[in-house]
Amino acid sequence: MAGDIGCVVLAAGSSKRLGQPKALVRVGDGNLIGWLVNRLQTQGLEPLVVTNEGIIEEVTDSVDCRVIVNPEPEAGRTGTLQVGISHLESNIRQRILVVPVDRPGFSDSTLESLISSVVTSCPVEGGRGGHPILLSVEDAVRITESPPSTPLRDLIDPNRIEVTDLHLHLNVDRSENLGALADAFVDL
Repeated sequence: MAGDIGCVVLAAGSSKRLGQPKALVRVGDGNLIGWLVNRLQTQGLEPLVVTNEGIIEEVTDSVDCRVIVNPEPEAGRTGTLQVGISHLESNIRQRILVVPVDRPGFSDSTLESLISSVVTSCPVEGGRGGHPILLSVEDAVRITESPPSTPLRDLIDPNRIEVTDLHLHLNVDRSENLGALADAFVDL
């Protein structure tokens, strides 16, 4: 059930390669963070968005969920996840869905498969792993106890769930990825 899963959306990166905040990229009538949070809420999740100080107002205005600031986003993605986990209501004693804002190409069926898993899992398509990632309680605890600069891949070994998602590997990282994002928006 989605109700017993914490959900952390990572949106604190500097977006240097893209040249604009990824969370605020326009999609449809809104922006990427609003679209992504809405998709998660439709599946019964209650996302918590972790962002940076520079875009906190715009992100807060775009979503109907809690938004917090990572005071040290330069510490890396694991550090941002740690900040999010520390602000979950459950005190981390639950599975946690980790959703990077720049990896929005997963389908609803992939999200449902992850939500039903009880072990740390990630979707895989064509032999390549993707996002989001579901963390077991044990892995969530391990992450909170690790240095914030430790790459997530060094802390977990996810069960790989084979999926068929046309846009699973979409990575909104550079301006040339924005066309693929527009295609995914229409398909998802």
